[in-house]
Amino acid sequence: MIRLKIDIEVLKKLERSIDIYNPEKGEVPIKVLGFGEISLVFELLSDVEPIAYKRIPIFDNEKQVNRHILAYNEYNRILDQEVGLNLPKYDVAWFKDDEDKIQFYCVQEKISPESVGNRVIHQINDEDINTLIVLVMREMKKVWEYSKNHETIDLGLDGQISNFMLIGYDPDNPNIDMNTKLTYIDTSTPMFRKNGVEAMDGELFLKSTPSFLRFFVKAAFLDEVIDRYYDWRLVTIDLIANFFKEQRPELIPGIIRQVNKFFKEEASEFNIEPITFEEVQKYYKNDKMIWVIFQNARKIDRFLKTKLFKKKYDFYLPDKIKR
Repeated sequence: MIRLKIDIEVLKKLERSIDIYNPEKGEVPIKVLGFGEISLVFELLSDVEPIAYKRIPIFDNEKQVNRHILAYNEYNRILDQEVGLNLPKYDVAWFKDDEDKIQFYCVQEKISPESVGNRVIHQINDEDINTLIVLVMREMKKVWEYSKNHETIDLGLDGQISNFMLIGYDPDNPNIDMNTKLTYIDTSTPMFRKNGVEAMDGELFLKSTPSFLRFFVKAAFLDEVIDRYYDWRLVTIDLIANFFKEQRPELIPGIIRQVNKFFKEEASEFNIEPITFEEVQKYYKNDKMIWVIFQNARKIDRFLKTKLFKKKYDFYLPDKIKR
């Protein structure tokens, strides 16, 4: 872990004044860069150095924090030093706020938004998109090759196109080739198992689930959702389905052909069944349905907590987005 210049006092001030409905309108000037089910990603406009903060308000005690930090550091170390992925500089910051609640941030060197995969695919031509897919698949192969060669360690990965950044990409000259290098940026969720034991506490990721759904989600979905990040074929289906969300469905048949060719010619030792358009479409429709239901339930939960019970709601919910 490389220490970045983090001003804890500014983060404490942010937590005192954050408006989770409109986080950019708070007392501390920030710019929202992205979000996840449990996180808000932003930059502090007062920072001199380019730093991205991922706010993850899911921890109840220091034991949980320490376990996550150990897993986070080890995951980054393995991906960087043993697997051979390019990663941004990273760090963590955490403290107890004025209400004695733990506030936790994964911190990364901020990368150029224009060079992130989900932005790039709207600029490059179809041939270069196929090149990008091969480059991503080669990075993912490093991960599954590592797991294949290590009996006690099983690595997982979230292979969405938005988790890869193109090194040296120029948006004014949007071209890539097979020598283009990628950086993997989604390392805050330590997806690995040692001797079958999950390094992270998976149940913590239920914290953003409304209390009235938590038991059902845990029983019906939690293991399945976590397991799919360890299955290269399912991770690849998720990568392809991303192009529906990114409003580029016309590219999907060609991407499927490219992926199946890759599995056959460059990863035949994994014996992965060819992917079909029908299963990608089915996966996406199911994922979209779950997303809509889950987001609506979270909005109800937020309303109940903030308006009815006058309590703080910890998670950022985006406005309606295209999927």
